[in-house]
Amino acid sequence: MDIKSKSKYLFVTWVLLIAFGLSGIFSVLTNGSRFMQGDYFESEEYNSQMDQFVSMLNMFELYKMPKEEMKKQITVSDEEIEEHRTRYGNLSDQISNISMQYEDQIRAAIDSENNAAEAVLKKERDEKIADITENFNSDEYVRAKIVKEKEKKIDEFYRDLENYRREFNNLGNAFKYYLKDNTTGEVITNLNLSKGESASDYLNKKNMYYVLDYEGLQKNYMFTGYNENFLPFNEVAETILENQKDRDMIGQIGLSKHASEKNIAIMNYKDYQKSQKLFFGYLLASIAALIASYFLAKRKPATVLGSFDKWKPFYGRIPLDVRAVILLTTAFFLLLAMTLISEQFVYYHSNVFATLTELFVSLVAAASLLAFGWIQLRFLSEYRKDWPKLKEDLNNSLLVKSYHSILNAFLIKSIGFQLLLILGLVFVMGMLFVAVLVAGGGEIIVIAFAFGVISLPIFIMIMRKAGYLNKVMKHTEELAAGNLGADIPVKGKSAIAKHAANINALRNTVKSSHKEQAKSERLKTELITNVSHDLRTPLTSIITYTELLKTPELAPEDRDSYIEILDRKSKRLKVLIDDLFEATKMASGNIELNKEKVDLNQLLQQALAEHNEALSQSSLKLRVSQPDHPVYAFVDGQKLWRVFDNLIGNILKYALENTRVYISVKEEQNQVVLTFKNITKYELGEDLDELFERFKRGDQSRHTEGSGLGLAIAKSIIDLHEGSLDIEVDGDLFKVTVVLDQLA
Repeated sequence: MDIKSKSKYLFVTWVLLIAFGLSGIFSVLTNGSRFMQGDYFESEEYNSQMDQFVSMLNMFELYKMPKEEMKKQITVSDEEIEEHRTRYGNLSDQISNISMQYEDQIRAAIDSENNAAEAVLKKERDEKIADITENFNSDEYVRAKIVKEKEKKIDEFYRDLENYRREFNNLGNAFKYYLKDNTTGEVITNLNLSKGESASDYLNKKNMYYVLDYEGLQKNYMFTGYNENFLPFNEVAETILENQKDRDMIGQIGLSKHASEKNIAIMNYKDYQKSQKLFFGYLLASIAALIASYFLAKRKPATVLGSFDKWKPFYGRIPLDVRAVILLTTAFFLLLAMTLISEQFVYYHSNVFATLTELFVSLVAAASLLAFGWIQLRFLSEYRKDWPKLKEDLNNSLLVKSYHSILNAFLIKSIGFQLLLILGLVFVMGMLFVAVLVAGGGEIIVIAFAFGVISLPIFIMIMRKAGYLNKVMKHTEELAAGNLGADIPVKGKSAIAKHAANINALRNTVKSSHKEQAKSERLKTELITNVSHDLRTPLTSIITYTELLKTPELAPEDRDSYIEILDRKSKRLKVLIDDLFEATKMASGNIELNKEKVDLNQLLQQALAEHNEALSQSSLKLRVSQPDHPVYAFVDGQKLWRVFDNLIGNILKYALENTRVYISVKEEQNQVVLTFKNITKYELGEDLDELFERFKRGDQSRHTEGSGLGLAIAKSIIDLHEGSLDIEVDGDLFKVTVVLDQLA
């Protein structure tokens, strides 16, 4: 084996020993407290498992209460009665809201002469009104309702509690207990004691790994009933159980040696013991590795430390400050890698081969980083013998070059200060963003990386460009003053960049102006065409069927049919004219809002109820998501109902059959966000803003019934409320988002 090959192998061995040794030191720093505090029964893991078992023992043995007994202890306060009674407003408001919900449906049933539907709707309405009225007349009536709600929650609690019984039984196979109530003398145990036997015959060192004596340790505070940290949370059950008197218990709980090795409590105990042995063995091995690396380097320093001269030219071309950053980054990832190595031995793994494989891969990575860092330190240490070279490299570093670029940026001070102000604002905003993220989580590594790799180079590039621009302008001023001097330096296209930017800006402005003018003319033409078409269509039908009615000897059934068509077309014409008139008023702002406190949840339900029959008859599948509590806003209820009505009507007209429609109400930062999403049956254009134009419809063929004013009116109403209504289209997904200020 030649000398170079031998040197390489020795160096690799040396860095592997150091990496292994340092990872052992890190294992002490990161996990030493877990294994050096004592045995397993003093550890946080065992105490947590014991707390879990005791909390389940409380519920299943000590404080067990039949479901019916818990229901008997239900109480209802006057505050609860009043809250339930006025949850949706006062009596008149609730009756008015119920009446409004059924008014349109009943009117539709009357118009269609559907007496059965009319009777059912009126019965439902009257029953709800009677129920609400009784709420305000009788406390007992409300109390019964609340009791029923609480009984339902108790049923849910016991159903959820049963899901924990299997885990309790499993732990009970490992934990043996003998407890006695000092007050009642009741004994609670899972020991199978024969006549003449005592708890001490079982709860001793011979049969138990560990026994905890509650009388001696004064831990009676653990027997206090419900513990939501380990059991299902239920506010009704918790309130009742918390009112139970704490039990004064004495006795012992022990971890049995006769439990199955597959029991989770025994497995945790065994795994801890194995992990503890591995930890101390790993620590001793790492110390030995550090000692071995020391003697290896001391005995053969030249061979072990090696020479890496062939890499010097490449390394020397890297700016000095970048080298420093690379070295710090290497150190950081080295610490991370060694920490990961130490984690390999902390928790016991049954698959020894997999553990050793992971350890070997992690150790090689750490050793590679250590070698890379060592080589950098060797190169940097050579500056001790060559101070002029250090000074030269410092002058060529990115920081020094950036400093000179900043000075060049201030050759013309006004531009320099303006640029500094803009960049300062951007920098401050970025740092605030970073501070917020750091305060809330662990994204600091990613953020620091993004700032160093992206933000800082951009900042340097901008400052260098600004310095070059100032030089060009300074030379230009000297030329204008008659001082010919040297030629203006030209770098690429930057000498004419300012002129090109101005020309491009002018060209883009003119082009944009022409485009907007052409769009305006096109929309005017479309508006006139659409208005003429939509008004002329029903008007033509009215004229045609009026002439047909003048026909002598017209059959009565034909006359009735013609009259029905005339009625429908005239109403259609009235709707178009009314919508056009309302859209015009909205656009001019000549409209008054009667704002009041309105529950948007209830208003949306009223709008949905208005279209309930049409939604039921359609093939659409409606999904509505709303908060369980009222969501109030200070709005004009009638106008906002018109918005909901228009949006739901659009869904019925333009949603693709047999698809789902999603409507949701959310509260976000003192605002209410309502979204309406559906799949469109017609292909929409790219310009979404045109959908807000008057007489602009998603159905370009205009086969659907509609004025094309729905979205224009809806947006105008939301604008008058100082809210926002936005449209998003992703392929065939059509989404409308309405944002309004929430009433606190």
